Amino acid sequence: MRKIWIIAKKELKSYFDSLMAYIMIIVFLGFSGFFTWLYGGDVFFVNQATLQSFFGIAYWTLFFFIPALTMKLIAEEKKTGTIELLLTKPVTDWHVVTGKFLSTLLLIAVTLALTLPYYITISKIGPVDHGAVWSGYLGLMLMSATYISIGIFASSITNNQIISFLFALLIGLFFHIIFNVLAGNFTGFLGEIFNYLSLSTHFESISRGVIDSKDIIYFLSIIFLGLFLSEANLSKRNIVK
Repeated sequence: MRKIWIIAKKELKSYFDSLMAYIMIIVFLGFSGFFTWLYGGDVFFVNQATLQSFFGIAYWTLFFFIPALTMKLIAEEKKTGTIELLLTKPVTDWHVVTGKFLSTLLLIAVTLALTLPYYITISKIGPVDHGAVWSGYLGLMLMSATYISIGIFASSITNNQIISFLFALLIGLFFHIIFNVLAGNFTGFLGEIFNYLSLSTHFESISRGVIDSKDIIYFLSIIFLGLFLSEANLSKRNIVK
C-alpha cells in the first residue's frame, strides 16, 4: 500500500506542477456552477431544494475531463521511456496502475469537495433530501472511478496521448449512450442486458438516492476490470521485452 501511495503522490504532484489540476478545477467549478445556478431551474422551485441539475452537468463535464487527465498517465511514460525506469524499481505493475488510478481519483474528490458550497446554499433555499445529495456525490465518485480505470486502460495500449483520449471517450460513449440506445431498441433478455451495461442507468439510480447493491457491483466490476486489463497490458509488454 505504501508503494501505491508513493506513486499516487508523485502523480498528484505532477498534475499540480503542470497546472493541469488548477485548470481542471477552475473550469469544472465555473462550468458546473454557471449551468447549475443559471439553467438548473429545479434549484429554485418553491419548497424544493435539489442538486439534480448539478449532478447531471457534473456527469457530462467529468465525462470529457477524465480522459484528458488519464491520457498521459501511461502513454506519456511509454513514449518518453520513463515507464522502463519506473518498472525497474521495487514496484509491480499493479502498484503502478493503482497508484496512478488513486492519484486521479483524489484529484476528482478534491474537485467535488469544492462544490460543497452548492449543497450548503440549497440548504438555505428549502428542505433538502440530504440522503439524495450524498448519494449523488457517491454516484459521481463511482462514475469517475469507472472512467478513470477506462482511461488508464486506454493509456496503457498506446504511447500516443491523443489516441488514448479518443479511445477512452469511445469506450465511455458505449457505456453511456450506445448501450442505452440498444436497451431502448431491444426487449426481453437482450434489452435487460443492454440496460444493465448502460452506465447512465446505474448513475441515475444512485443520484436519485436509490443505492442498490447491483449498482455498486456494476461500478466496482468495471473499475477492477479496467485496472486488471491495464496491468495485463504492462505485464505483456514486459514479457515481450
